[in-house]
Amino acid sequence: MERPRSNRRDTPVTLVAPPPIPRAAGSLPFLGHAIQLMRDNLGFIAALRTSYGPVVEITLQPGTRTLVVQDPGLIRTMLTDLGPSLDKGRFFEKMGQLLGDSVVTAAGQTHVRKRRQLQPAFARERIDRYVDTMRGETEVAVDDWAVGRALDVREAMVGLSLNMLAKTVFSGSLDETAFRRLRADLSVVMNGVGARVMLPDWVERLPLPANRRFTRARDAVRATIDRAVTGLRASGHDTGDMLSLLLRTTDEETGRPLTGHQISSEILTLAVAGTETTASVLSWTLYELARNPDVEAKVLAELDDVLGGRPVAFDDLGRLPYLRRVVDETLRLHHTGWLVTRRTVTETRLGPWTVPAGTELAYCQHALHRDPALFPDPLRFDPDRRPAGDRPGPSHAFLPFGAGKHKCIGDRFALTELLTAVATIVRRVRLELAPGQTVRPVAAATVRPRTLSMTVRDRRNPAAHAAG
Repeated sequence: MERPRSNRRDTPVTLVAPPPIPRAAGSLPFLGHAIQLMRDNLGFIAALRTSYGPVVEITLQPGTRTLVVQDPGLIRTMLTDLGPSLDKGRFFEKMGQLLGDSVVTAAGQTHVRKRRQLQPAFARERIDRYVDTMRGETEVAVDDWAVGRALDVREAMVGLSLNMLAKTVFSGSLDETAFRRLRADLSVVMNGVGARVMLPDWVERLPLPANRRFTRARDAVRATIDRAVTGLRASGHDTGDMLSLLLRTTDEETGRPLTGHQISSEILTLAVAGTETTASVLSWTLYELARNPDVEAKVLAELDDVLGGRPVAFDDLGRLPYLRRVVDETLRLHHTGWLVTRRTVTETRLGPWTVPAGTELAYCQHALHRDPALFPDPLRFDPDRRPAGDRPGPSHAFLPFGAGKHKCIGDRFALTELLTAVATIVRRVRLELAPGQTVRPVAAATVRPRTLSMTVRDRRNPAAHAAG
């Protein structure tokens, strides 16, 4: 039997073009949005989230298109699904030009190879050996703080971070003079890298005093590391530190030991990336504990319950869930990363958009973690935003160490430093803010406190509080 014919025709499928990606206002010839970024980079980036949609275009370099990705789902896609097909972008490219090729700056198979080479330095058993050193350096630092006197907390945390770095990376191979020089030079380099990433390339070629200071400091840091490498290699000793491990590492391409320049580049980049971020997170954590005495009391109660009267050890860190939530909440509210980049190598699909090759992609963890649509009342410090053992806020929106194949290689090392230092400091001293004191963030290489001065009180000697 013949089926009756239908007069209906198949409805054609209409493809709806995605909306055009908006362009941020205020771009200037030759400078792009550099003026807004120099005036108030955090404010400019945060305003993009409220003024535009999931993706917005800005100009960092003339002739280069930069898309700031603001939707958390698209950020995850960029870091994970698209991660293997993307270059690391301008931020890391500039770090590589300024500091040398390293696991932090490399992309593609070079990154994979370097990551495999360095991974043993960040293995659990290796970090276990570092905790006593980290705790010892923290105790030495606290001993130098004058009770009843004001303390520049950020400077103290930079010094502590550098001390921990020197002892875990270099063991005893740097004398006191070399260490003081390294600390001063690293400070110049850390501040200079952030500025050079944002400014057009031609600015750093100008004969400005700041450019000359940066070059001198960068070369001096590399020379200090080179001398340490040469000395340790000549001695033949295994000091059990990261430098010794790198001296025993072979290059997968050549089968030969890493050259002094390769080792120097890895350590220099890790020092710049790790020291500044650790110091900033420690500073913000101590600031929030001072502002929130109820949170500080819970931290102390947990430390007393777990540790009793003994010092913190590596095996204790996993048994301090409230302290971990305090650090996590600090990483949410005061994340140190304000512009992380990637670059398309080929034509790439990002959500509904097709992005040409050579397009810079960027996202801002600091702004993402403060989005009220993702974190209600985002400026409130609340370690109990999620149940115990979970992480604050939606998992796709909380990116303390990035995600995907380029996730921070030193995440476990950094968390160990943070937990060990905070657990040691708060049991020894109480840091007080002046009444009504608030601290504003500033973004250079990282988001850090502009100024943070606090008064030191001896927690173990109440009489010293009254005397102070």
